[in-house]
Amino acid sequence: MKSEPDAFGIADLARVKVEPWTGVRNYQARNHMRDGMKVGDRVLFYHSSVDPPGVAGLARVARTGVVDATQFEPSSKYYDPGSSRDAPRWICVDVEFVETLPRLVALDELRGNPALAGMPVLQRGQRLSVQSVSAAHYKLVVAMARRAGAKPRRAPAAAARARGK
Repeated sequence: MKSEPDAFGIADLARVKVEPWTGVRNYQARNHMRDGMKVGDRVLFYHSSVDPPGVAGLARVARTGVVDATQFEPSSKYYDPGSSRDAPRWICVDVEFVETLPRLVALDELRGNPALAGMPVLQRGQRLSVQSVSAAHYKLVVAMARRAGAKPRRAPAAAARARGK
């Protein structure tokens, strides 16, 4: 699951513990949450639109079939006037914080690992905020984050600015 850390990052999920994954307005991503995710599914929390982008933490699906309330809020940028409360168009999942990884596994590092070649996030044109990940890829990414002697995690620019740097 991808999110921009200045909008909602792994630190935010750590603070709130459980959060609905609202604002998804792509049918393929919505269908994956609605039809493909189950309670307990493990999630790689990916920070996008930062330098460097990459996997920053772990979460799990806490609840499925959650109606995305932002579709009914006219003040929300995710408002959908064509959706009704009787037949909501946008369904999401609640995600629960598991942990912040010891270091960010940057997109370039993911691309550099041939064992991850089939991972959807590495494919050209894959911009979905919700994508499936195989169990093998999940385990490998987590192992990469825990690898001793690996390059230390860089703080996203927004976090550095917030600390006054």
